[in-house]
Amino acid sequence: MKRRKILVLTNDTTYTYHLRYELLERLIAAGHDVVIACKLLSFAEELRTLGCRLVDLDTNRHGKNPVADLRLLIRYRKLLNDEKPDVVLTYNIKPNVYGGMACRMTKTHYLPNVTGLGTALEYPGLMQAITSRLYKSGIAAADCVFFQNEENRSFFETHHMLPDGAKTRILPGSGVNLNAHRTVPYPDGDGKIRFLFIARVMREKGIDLYLAAARRICEAHGNAEFHVCGQCDDGNYLDRLEEAEKAGYIVYHGEQKDMTPFYGAAHCIVHPSYYPEGMSNVLLEAAAHGRPIITTDRAGCRETVEDGKSGFIIPIKDEDALTDALERFLKMSWEQKRDMGLAGRAKIEREFDREIVVEKYLDEIGKVLK
Repeated sequence: MKRRKILVLTNDTTYTYHLRYELLERLIAAGHDVVIACKLLSFAEELRTLGCRLVDLDTNRHGKNPVADLRLLIRYRKLLNDEKPDVVLTYNIKPNVYGGMACRMTKTHYLPNVTGLGTALEYPGLMQAITSRLYKSGIAAADCVFFQNEENRSFFETHHMLPDGAKTRILPGSGVNLNAHRTVPYPDGDGKIRFLFIARVMREKGIDLYLAAARRICEAHGNAEFHVCGQCDDGNYLDRLEEAEKAGYIVYHGEQKDMTPFYGAAHCIVHPSYYPEGMSNVLLEAAAHGRPIITTDRAGCRETVEDGKSGFIIPIKDEDALTDALERFLKMSWEQKRDMGLAGRAKIEREFDREIVVEKYLDEIGKVLK
């Protein structure tokens, strides 16, 4: 295949390295030039070593200033005019919206990936109306729109955000590198059952529910431990976590670069999220490591679990249901817990291998580059 230039628009290098590395590796191995425009955080040097060229570009992902967003659109358009890529891959909301608009303006081929709706799009109101119109404009000329779950695609269809005749494909989330995330031995019984919450520490990820259930379980069971890994998006939560740790019913580890030791020590991953997920990478990785899951009946979460076989699915925002699921898990034998985790690994191998994602991308990129 002729050497082509592929531009990747994402929020940051950490996200890109962890979730897009295998695709980038295949594109570079095929002889293409790969340029990534995003905020340079962790793993920038690893991406350069792979062969990518990086452009430092901050999307201000949480910002809501229309003037700043207009500047982002202008910068994307200038980047496209300077780089003249053959195809652009966009991920995350602002790159999809403003990167997509810039691609349409410059008549550049592009493939957006809807990695989740986000709270602005999820809930009815003025912000939803504004965001849906922006998103519709952003994907209007896309060659193919990737979605990570059927519910998200249905939302776009119901809200008339897809252009007539739009091509769409469903991906199994971002998938999991099954070699990088291997099954780790299930913890031997030392008298403790360790539950683990991994996420950005924010209300929509279910941290309030987790803390409340942890307190109730610890008051009733002396053998339960509750651990938390993740950065606090809201500074108020740091104080709450420190208070909970002093009270003795959680252990807070902060943000961790390597989660493998924490998966290895955990008996169960708890993710009581009601955030508008695309597909929860935490749950995919947890199951790949052979860990049972307790999560919610929410798009992006429910797809990763076989209820009662590889974990438990509970209603969203239901503290009692979460507490009951934790109780059920505590009553299971060591063998039952271990087998539940192995069933989760088997499901990931069948349905969520990252190579599935890579092959679907290479197929669509190949069609564009013909």
